[in-house]
Amino acid sequence: MTEKQLTFNAKSHVLDNNDNFSPDGNFLCYDTRYMVFNTNLANSKSVEKVNISTGEETILWQPESVSGENAAPGVAAVSYHPTENKVIFIHGPQLDEIELRGYYDIKNRNGAIVSADGNGIFSIADLRDISTDNPTIAGAQRGGTHRHEYSKNGERVGFTYDDFLQQEYDRTIGYMEPNKNAPEGFSHFFAVLLKPTKKGESKAGEIEKAYGDSWVDSLGTKRAFIGKVRAKNGVDYENSLFIAEIPNSVDITTAYAGDANTYPEPPKGIQVTRLTHSTTDDGIVRGSFAGDKIAYLSKDKKGIAQVFVIAADGSDISNDPSKRPVQVTNYTSDAGFIRWHPSDKWIFSISQGKVYASYIGDSDSFGKSILLTPNELNRENLVVSHDGKILAYDALIAHKSESRIIDGEQTNLYKQIFLLDIQDALKE
Repeated sequence: MTEKQLTFNAKSHVLDNNDNFSPDGNFLCYDTRYMVFNTNLANSKSVEKVNISTGEETILWQPESVSGENAAPGVAAVSYHPTENKVIFIHGPQLDEIELRGYYDIKNRNGAIVSADGNGIFSIADLRDISTDNPTIAGAQRGGTHRHEYSKNGERVGFTYDDFLQQEYDRTIGYMEPNKNAPEGFSHFFAVLLKPTKKGESKAGEIEKAYGDSWVDSLGTKRAFIGKVRAKNGVDYENSLFIAEIPNSVDITTAYAGDANTYPEPPKGIQVTRLTHSTTDDGIVRGSFAGDKIAYLSKDKKGIAQVFVIAADGSDISNDPSKRPVQVTNYTSDAGFIRWHPSDKWIFSISQGKVYASYIGDSDSFGKSILLTPNELNRENLVVSHDGKILAYDALIAHKSESRIIDGEQTNLYKQIFLLDIQDALKE
């Protein structure tokens, strides 16, 4: 295995643990946060791509912007479409929208799509409508969508969502898809997958917040997430794993968009199921390539975040042992950045800045973890190529001659992209 630094110039190259490999595997997309004023995504100025063979960088979208404590638009958290040469990412208000919408905020952003050939063919996917005089336009959101992720068939986009009109509600999850009934001038119809209970008002078993979501299957019919749920005692909270099922028969236009006084409702036919009753489930959950298993983080008896796996139709209270969660790793420090190998026999994760591969195939070697990287770097934002032969990740590297001021401090550290060739490393 050979670890190779791909990017070198004095600029952030943030993969953000998204779907960063291009469909043909030749490029990685990234954003350039942490370059101006502070670490807020409002001051992230561009989304770009880099050729993994040559290191050549191409700006895909760099709108006019303003910087500072109040900034806009803010473009970040970019992911490739699985089969088409385009990317989707967070986009805050354009400069000519600031007077009407205000500056970038988690409740003031959209999903934007731009061609990945460098020609700048650009569109906003989801309409944002925060009018209070009339009901919200059907298919529009009323706050901000974030961490957009295409399903593997490219037909649905999942995301987290924060509502502006009803701020008594915490974050939830949603999806959108192209639809002829999408708001005029926009390509996608928006819907929440879960209406959370108002903050602080939940009863036992009710979800107040949904986050850490990701597609489970390739068709975009199952989306797993972490739910902040009220415990049985009616006082404490538990962070547990859930799955939302969205059959292809669901008509997204049956979703209720809400109004100034009511929160949006999911389309008819969405089913949400609790898979665990843990208090410490966390991270961005990840579905296997076959769509039959979910990997997630949860704390062991020592309070260390480990990788766990559960069947997509499983439960920690199932009478069938094969449906219950299984602990995969036994790290001495917290795990993070879970990713599956396309074979579904290995799960990658990072602990103490080092990348590991853990075997989950059907043999006595289950849970065996192989260290793939040296100790020197603090690696993060792990992504896997479509063929499973290359890992990419970020690490902070000191630049010899350039620096900038971020959050009032001078720093010469920049997030650079590294590649690791693992095609001969994984043997059962």
